[in-house]
Amino acid sequence: MEFLKFVRSLGLVPVLAVQDASKAEGLGKALVEGGLPIAEVTLRTDCALEVISKMSKVDGLVTGAGTVTNAAEAEKVIDAGAEFIVSPALDQGVSDVCKTRNIPYIPGVATPRDVQDALNMGHKAVKFFPAEAFGGVKTLKALAAPYGSVTFMPTGGINPQNLGSYLEQPFVEACGGSWLVDKEALAAGDWDKIINTIKDGVSLVKKVRG
Repeated sequence: MEFLKFVRSLGLVPVLAVQDASKAEGLGKALVEGGLPIAEVTLRTDCALEVISKMSKVDGLVTGAGTVTNAAEAEKVIDAGAEFIVSPALDQGVSDVCKTRNIPYIPGVATPRDVQDALNMGHKAVKFFPAEAFGGVKTLKALAAPYGSVTFMPTGGINPQNLGSYLEQPFVEACGGSWLVDKEALAAGDWDKIINTIKDGVSLVKKVRG
């Protein structure tokens, strides 16, 4: 549960698809300097494992893996240095690996059935995904109502304009956001721009949560 306390204290988790592993260290340092020392590196690029490995070595940064869909991937990302795992849907194999290796796992859910299955596997925090496409805060409230012990990390379509409406909900730990790291700025190694965007995100969280 310490991981969830850490995530809640930040309110935002950058969701990253890094195309160039040589940018990993600089990006990790930018996240820390911007005040958001966490990264969910998605397995959507060929170099994702290398990125996880490099970012996991950045002082002060908690590096996790996203888009993990099976047990084999879970083993690989943990071996690469991932400290938490997020998946687009609940997966028994990923759940089993994470329990065996004592790694926090945030499975994706979109329906009451998903939430109930996650609870039955022992998971108390889930990722509502894709959040906006599945009805946003309105649907999230409906999902949370019958499952009082579950907390959520909504991801998908969340941006500076709608972030507050999610973070206002007491059952939301944090929101995943892909807007936090601009792809062009990352490709150019424009760390100042990335740091400023991260700082803006941190300021948004503080406005909502104090």
